[in-house]
Amino acid sequence: MGAELGARFDLLSALRWGMLPVVWGEEDRESALGAYLTAYLREEVQQEGLARNTGSFSRFLEAMSFSHGSLLNATEVARECQVSRSTVEGYLSILEDLLLGFRLPVFKRRATRQLTEHPKFYFFDCGVYRKLRPRGPLDRADEVSGAALEGLVAQHLRAWIAYSQNDSTLYYWRTKSGVEVDFVIYGPNGFTAIEVKSSSRVERRDVRSLRTFQEDYPEAQAILLYGGSQPLRVNDIPCLPCEDFLRNLRPGTELGK
Repeated sequence: MGAELGARFDLLSALRWGMLPVVWGEEDRESALGAYLTAYLREEVQQEGLARNTGSFSRFLEAMSFSHGSLLNATEVARECQVSRSTVEGYLSILEDLLLGFRLPVFKRRATRQLTEHPKFYFFDCGVYRKLRPRGPLDRADEVSGAALEGLVAQHLRAWIAYSQNDSTLYYWRTKSGVEVDFVIYGPNGFTAIEVKSSSRVERRDVRSLRTFQEDYPEAQAILLYGGSQPLRVNDIPCLPCEDFLRNLRPGTELGK
């Protein structure tokens, strides 16, 4: 994040428009984001000849918006787009090669529980996700905004890891019974589990997955990020305002400090 963009950063704007400087620099951010998607995600792919059927690729992008921040099941995406699974895998490779999306692997070090095998998927920018995600009467607002917030945190954590050059890797953790921790940062200089909640309130049940993770990995630091404005402790888990956490995230600094 550049200095000018950082000075104007606020959580609600970031969730709506993402973090693309080309979008933040425009007065009509809605149009700028739409133009970006048309010019880059679709036309660039077509011009480079990366996808033979751009109509299928457009349907794929829409279908993938429902997988943002969720477990990725390529077979289900293929069924939704009415293409083969191998085609979906090829499209996923396009997104990753163009740095437009990434898969998050499951943390499995010394696992004592049965864990899921599927990775999670994120678009590289939460504004791009929101623009691609169709919305209608059956879509809950918190369903969309929750995935956007999780994606925004993922963006920042990936940037923090890259600029810190600390050889850490970003994972997530999920048991087959459905207990999930959104992010696990593991490396020679730290081990942190992070759960993200968009709610402005925190209840005991919100930290259960972190407590379960710490039962298996007592060495791990645990942090819950939420949409409120005051730092809290719930069941001995620090709960930090998400916006403060993101603003204070600096290369080389300890997470949550």
